[in-house]
Amino acid sequence: MSSNPYIRDFPIFGESSLVYLDSAATSQKPSLVIEAMQGYYRSSNANPHRGLYALSSEATRLYEKGRGDFARFINAPDPSQVVFLRNATEALNLLAYSYALNTLKPGDEVVIPISEHHCNLVPWQQVCKKTGASLVYLYLDANGNIEGEEIGKKITGKTKIVSFAQVGNVMGIELPTARLIAKAHEVGAVAIVDCTQSICHMQVDVQALDCDFAVFSAHKMFGPTGVGMLYGKKEFLEALPPFLTGGDMIEYVSEQEATFADVPQRLEAGTQDVAGVVGLSAAIAYMQGIGYPAIQELEDRLTAYCLQRFSALPWITVYGKAAEGAGRFPLITFAVDGIHPHDVATLLDAEGIAIRAGHHCAQPLMHYLGVGSTCRVSFSVYNTIKDIDRLIVALVHARRVFGYGD
Repeated sequence: MSSNPYIRDFPIFGESSLVYLDSAATSQKPSLVIEAMQGYYRSSNANPHRGLYALSSEATRLYEKGRGDFARFINAPDPSQVVFLRNATEALNLLAYSYALNTLKPGDEVVIPISEHHCNLVPWQQVCKKTGASLVYLYLDANGNIEGEEIGKKITGKTKIVSFAQVGNVMGIELPTARLIAKAHEVGAVAIVDCTQSICHMQVDVQALDCDFAVFSAHKMFGPTGVGMLYGKKEFLEALPPFLTGGDMIEYVSEQEATFADVPQRLEAGTQDVAGVVGLSAAIAYMQGIGYPAIQELEDRLTAYCLQRFSALPWITVYGKAAEGAGRFPLITFAVDGIHPHDVATLLDAEGIAIRAGHHCAQPLMHYLGVGSTCRVSFSVYNTIKDIDRLIVALVHARRVFGYGD
């Protein structure tokens, strides 16, 4: 049994020998989250905001408690500034089609880094085509960072939206968040931050960031799939027209007209995933029980050890290097000389090791790097040094399978 005190919290591991190194895609779920969701379905399941009976009132209470829990977790000024959606992708689409489509015009520019996940690229690409605006890219230096000169050159008076991931899902490096937001505001642009890869590893304080919008996904922070969170400054949220219409988001409906509820309810059409929000509350409690300092200490140790082991293997190429003073997060993208990433992942899977291989939903970045696909490992609190040792042994074995003697 590993000395890691957190593995026992995750039922998926049990007595199995699974090495799960794909937490950047989705984290595993602790018993606390699973049991909270089961408890809701066993004793509190009802449609929120609709029924006048006690069970519906309890479902409403739990749903709104989750909103309050998450608002406090990110230091939002008011729970009403948190909107529940299916995931960060839906949140970004809401901003693209509810805000940008009604705001952008020919000559305007949307600025994003070339390193963005498709969820923070394709919606802007599509809206720019519809409005005549231009999509402008911030390009990376050799280490995967964005230099100040690039920011100053690309974010200009034409810029209306700057949208970026606080931590990239390929490089695993924290972008210059404060500088990007400040520059966006300097030119009068709206700043949108994708925090899906950061909040599981570091405290996100939306007031300190001063971002106009931020998006999150519960499933990357030990919560369930199907629950995403959008934070927005009050004045921006209140100006958003509904993205989806139907039940539970209206004030009054006549045969020909409808008026809509206040935010956040106006942006939450239909029956919401109450059990998922209950799971989110449990996930927040789990993270708070460990604490970010302990999470960071463990993940930093794993990341440093993996990079050290990789550096001793001349046939491994690691992409991205944190700049001085910037964070290197527990995510490493790499290539194995002479072996396609899909073959690497398949051979590792045969050894019970799960890694990511492919373009990581970041094809423009892959093209910019001059590669078709890469391998990626990402760590969380349930990983150990032994996991990395098994990874190295399996990678050496993969090279031998392909006829290499090292």
